[in-house]
Amino acid sequence: MLNRFKSVVENVMGGIQSIPHNTEKAGNPESLEIKYAYARPDFLQLTHEEVHVSADHASRPILVPRSIERLPWNAGYAEVINGGKSKYNEDQAKAVQFMLKPPCVQPNSEDNRVLSKKKTEPVELKHITTTNLSIKNIPCTYFAIFDGHAGTGAALMAMNLLDYHVKEKLLDCIDLILSKKGLLPPQSPGAEQNSIYAATPRYGMTSKESSISVEDLVCGALEAAFVEMDNHIARERTTFRIIGGCTALVALFFMDKLYVANAGDCRAVIVKDGTSIQMSKDFTPESERQRLQYLGYLQPELLHNEFTHLDFPRRVHKKDIGKRMLYRDAQMSGWAYKTVEEGDLKFPLVFGDGKRARVLATIGVTRGFGDHDLMVHDSNIHIKPFLTPVPEVKVYDMTSCKHSEDDVLILGSDGYWDVTSNEKTVDLVLESLKHYHKGDQSRYTRLAQDLVMFARGLLKGRAWKTEGDKSASGDDITIFAIPLYRYKPLNLGKSRTSQTNSIPNS
Repeated sequence: MLNRFKSVVENVMGGIQSIPHNTEKAGNPESLEIKYAYARPDFLQLTHEEVHVSADHASRPILVPRSIERLPWNAGYAEVINGGKSKYNEDQAKAVQFMLKPPCVQPNSEDNRVLSKKKTEPVELKHITTTNLSIKNIPCTYFAIFDGHAGTGAALMAMNLLDYHVKEKLLDCIDLILSKKGLLPPQSPGAEQNSIYAATPRYGMTSKESSISVEDLVCGALEAAFVEMDNHIARERTTFRIIGGCTALVALFFMDKLYVANAGDCRAVIVKDGTSIQMSKDFTPESERQRLQYLGYLQPELLHNEFTHLDFPRRVHKKDIGKRMLYRDAQMSGWAYKTVEEGDLKFPLVFGDGKRARVLATIGVTRGFGDHDLMVHDSNIHIKPFLTPVPEVKVYDMTSCKHSEDDVLILGSDGYWDVTSNEKTVDLVLESLKHYHKGDQSRYTRLAQDLVMFARGLLKGRAWKTEGDKSASGDDITIFAIPLYRYKPLNLGKSRTSQTNSIPNS
């Protein structure tokens, strides 16, 4: 056991790249077909040669889209590979707009009549058509960053498929969303079970259902989509080569709200009027200590009698037995004293501090996708039960105020935030934007490039340094700079008869 944990400590000191993934359960992944070949985001429009050049760890070129029109609202994007931490850039990104079509479609002529409750007299249902809806298509704008680790497989799969799962989960509840917005036409009294609404009846709604808001439904759709994405990876990992895991940060503009769903340590920050509004929480082993400890407390078998759910300010040794030492458990935010017992000599569930904190002395993330076969080094202890794909979702009302051309949403991977604060980001945004005319559509791309350049720093000797000769980020860095003024909230109106079926200019 001692030798094993010597190796574990070496893994913690060496970072996530030195962590082995146990492959006995899922077969040898090297023999499996690759699900998605390594690539950079489509909107960059890189050639194969350019992808190869972008992985130069010595020069670390900053990449921006060749055409800004490939991104919604001419949003800015920039990325750079790490300084040798991993072979490839394990960050991935996606930006796409899609339409949600309400479930009520124009019936065929033969479907315009259904039986009434008595099943003897047909009832005309001509009013159940899309022309009676206030809008035919609901636009959604989606931005996402995926920070991969121990391989590119999970990040590539999430980049390609998560938006599909988000769309499917939104479609599951779009009828209820429209109903709550007053945008569905009334049902015929005789069409409760036989009309095209039969799959989603809205009669007899309970008080609990009535109290559920549109925000609740969209947040639930995002949460369910994240869980389904992780399940999708779990199902296919024995068929395709999907190595590693990834965190995920999604910004979804839907109707009149911005929804930010975060599972990991990427971060979303709104810069407005010279201030910052943090739209996500950084989930780390330290910030999620109580959740992890509570799971270890409820299911001690997951710890295999080799880890303890208790937290001590330092490693406990045999010489400490019988002495009093500060500790805390899952129910405690503060510290108290206890007498050290032999069982306290086990490794702590959360081992290390700060960026070196690790779950079961193995992995430095607590939320995201993948890592289904990851185990503690040289053991049968699974890590996955302590990791969750469920995101925290925060909501921002896009109609609460008027946004200027200098108001932006910054999405950044942890490679950026490791060396930059929210306050510093505000300064960088304001300083960068004032150099570019407000009518310049490329100003947000240049902003993203400036942010990445600051975090990457300059190569001085053999080290990357930022301002003040401080250590720059050696990690992959990815930035979206999204102009908030370009978002046009959906005009829902108050009357079906007065609405048009046009799609807002997004």
